[in-house]
Amino acid sequence: MFRSRGENLRSTYILIFLNVAFFMLQFQDGAKFTRLFGFDRNAVAAGQVWRLFTYQFTQAGHVGLLTFPPILTLFLNLVLLSLMGFAVEEEWGTGNFLRFYLISTLATVLVAAWFSTPLMGSFFINFTLLFVYAALNRDQTFYLSTILPIRVTFLAWMALAALLTGVFFGSKANLAALAGAAAGFAYYLSQRVRVLAIASADLPQQFDAADAAVAAATRNMTRVAAVKKALSTGSHSDIDRLIDLAEREKVAGVNICEPADFKPEHSDRYCIRCEGFAECTARHLRINRPIVIAQAPPAAASLETT
Repeated sequence: MFRSRGENLRSTYILIFLNVAFFMLQFQDGAKFTRLFGFDRNAVAAGQVWRLFTYQFTQAGHVGLLTFPPILTLFLNLVLLSLMGFAVEEEWGTGNFLRFYLISTLATVLVAAWFSTPLMGSFFINFTLLFVYAALNRDQTFYLSTILPIRVTFLAWMALAALLTGVFFGSKANLAALAGAAAGFAYYLSQRVRVLAIASADLPQQFDAADAAVAAATRNMTRVAAVKKALSTGSHSDIDRLIDLAEREKVAGVNICEPADFKPEHSDRYCIRCEGFAECTARHLRINRPIVIAQAPPAAASLETT
């Protein structure tokens, strides 16, 4: 939708690697991991800027008011990144995908900093990525245990409901996550509007080209019918008129094939692929027009003699 060919650099692999690597660190010492990598406004102000991003690689296991074991959270995140991250990056290209990730991540940080709320959790994957993927693939259906179909849009609405529940009944971190998801989705909408605007601007030119092609094809078909009729009736006035019209539409410098060499098996040496073109039509009429046989003038009547 938004990308040019060759823009996919597979940055999703980096996100997958970072989720696994940070989980190994978190698994060894969760308390120390939180102190080092969770978002904290005061720590960032003191120069620990990596916290602006590393909080996203924490398997906190919180979705709204729901809590999951970190290992299950990691598994779900890897599944979501594999299914949705690759698809969105392929659709958008790496540049747009990374901007999308940064906008969502930093918007979450800004709201959390405003409320002095610490952050721990992969909010981008759980919400922003899911919402945009569902918008891009509304008809896709996942199957749980191969028998229970679930539309991706239904999963997105469930995640949104859990997030809104957390906003009203949970911590401010849920509000920050909602702000990040809204910012990321707004970026998606802005890119979609831009692409649609570009496509709409190109539509008149596309329609003009299509109309010109249809008009040319119609004119050629009409000319072919008129040529066949003029040759069958042997009307030299019609033949001369059609030759004159064809000469007016000829393009200077256009090389056309020799009729005897190009499809010589055709009975009238008039290639179907070139039927109706002005250059071919003028030549065809000259070659195939009926030969006028000069007739001797009638003998003068003899004078009657008296």
